[in-house]
Amino acid sequence: MNFAQLRAFHAIAECGSVTRAAERLGVSQPAVTVQLKALEDAHGVELFHRVNRRLVLSDLGRELLEIARRSFAAIDEAQTLLAESGGLDRGTLTVGADGPYHVIAHLAAFRERFPKIAVTLLIGNSDDMLESLLAFRTDVAVLARHVDDSRLTFRHVARHRLVVFVPRDHPWGRRRALKLADLDGVDMILREEGSTTRRVFEAALAERGIEPRVVMEIESREAVREAVAAGLGIGVVNEAEFGHDARLVALPLRDGAITTDEYVACRADRSERRLVRAFLDMV
Repeated sequence: MNFAQLRAFHAIAECGSVTRAAERLGVSQPAVTVQLKALEDAHGVELFHRVNRRLVLSDLGRELLEIARRSFAAIDEAQTLLAESGGLDRGTLTVGADGPYHVIAHLAAFRERFPKIAVTLLIGNSDDMLESLLAFRTDVAVLARHVDDSRLTFRHVARHRLVVFVPRDHPWGRRRALKLADLDGVDMILREEGSTTRRVFEAALAERGIEPRVVMEIESREAVREAVAAGLGIGVVNEAEFGHDARLVALPLRDGAITTDEYVACRADRSERRLVRAFLDMV
């Protein structure tokens, strides 16, 4: 096995297809296919099952992927160590976030303090971002979810309350606040199941026996906003993420605040990397 073969396998496993792996590596599709075949043939193994023209990792492939992730993370860590040896004036930090609203302020402050550090931002829901940390795809993550996992370390950053929002011409558009009971049976548009906002909101309603009618699930805050503005239902959002939209009105909940917490997280075994530590300390 050589480095090119392992790199091709890793890219295919991470991207889910030879086409996307080739794009990621900046080489041709045949080159990626040849490297994967050479790796499998050299050891007489099958790393992927070919199912309806899709590549699905075999059990052995999943085990090798974990090793490959650790290997490439170690290479990246070695490069970062060397880059950082002369001070925090070079290197790359990959940041994950479950939304742009909170993390952008942190990135602006970080860039102001360390202008020569290249920063990459990945956006997904909280589940996606936790997985990205464990898979070494991100160095740190700003998210609204804490889990008990010894592989990760968390620092609490802030607490925000949830608000319901409606179109300005909605019958509730002139109200100053709502009661939770007002939401019973109403049409609502919510984020996908992996959303922390949705999980916290539904848990609070369930405690009180309140059951809105979920008419649509959308995997994007921006799309939820547009659907609410179009009158398809009402939405719920972290107050700090509501922003300004003349079409919409945000309504606090009068009889009990529902809150989410903001954390910055990283892998416990990478918390002392200089760039990671610098970001954690700054936040």
